[in-house]
Amino acid sequence: MKIDEITISRAIVESFTKEFLEALDVDVAIAGAGPSGMTAAYYLAQAGIKTVIFEKNLRVGGGMPGGGMMFNRIVVQEEGKQILDEFEVRTMKYQKGYYVADSLETIATICSKSIKAGAKIFNLISVEDVMIDNADRITGLVLNWTATSMAKLHVDPLAIRAKMVIDATGHETEICHIVVRKIGPKLKTKTGEVIGEKSMLADVGEKKLIENTREVYPGLIVTGMAANAVFGSPRMGAIFGGMLLSGKKAAEETLKIIQK
Repeated sequence: MKIDEITISRAIVESFTKEFLEALDVDVAIAGAGPSGMTAAYYLAQAGIKTVIFEKNLRVGGGMPGGGMMFNRIVVQEEGKQILDEFEVRTMKYQKGYYVADSLETIATICSKSIKAGAKIFNLISVEDVMIDNADRITGLVLNWTATSMAKLHVDPLAIRAKMVIDATGHETEICHIVVRKIGPKLKTKTGEVIGEKSMLADVGEKKLIENTREVYPGLIVTGMAANAVFGSPRMGAIFGGMLLSGKKAAEETLKIIQK
């Protein structure tokens, strides 16, 4: 068979455009394809919820691929291991309550499982604003190519509609910062603003992460490290069980709101 370059170009443009058009109106839009964002997407898609993730970087995974200080290993506790077992990620028992997994196998598997469950992931797309209704409830995201933002080009964005938005942008808490900047200090925190993460205290941070995974503004749920950063809880380092559990809880909380 003779390979035709234009056929290749058409295949890419047509298939991408078709999927992107379908993503303009969804049930749930997630900002950030880290472990918590993709875990949330997996459980939502499993439940039949039309879910899309927008990741600003070239690769997915957030901080997970780097493991701990570029040793590509992560640690999970017993509860986190149960989710990895569901994803069919291999783990090794280090000692009681501590399990080690390959960070690359873990994030690659979660990514694959979430896509195969029905979630769509678009990389190299950044969120630059949110859509709101007359009651200031978040109703979608305003998007642009990451390269456009990096080059500081004056190019207008496009918008997508969603019943719920999940901020899974990690330490930067990008969506919550947008809300505070554009709408005002109205988050469900003590100050109404993003409080900012505290220094590392893994035991407290892991517990608080689950508590902090909730609706922080009408139409907006926080998950993963974004949840601890918004509510002012400690960071955890290279233990990732809480990230997985937070993603699962974010899906559960989102489902509750959508079903209302």
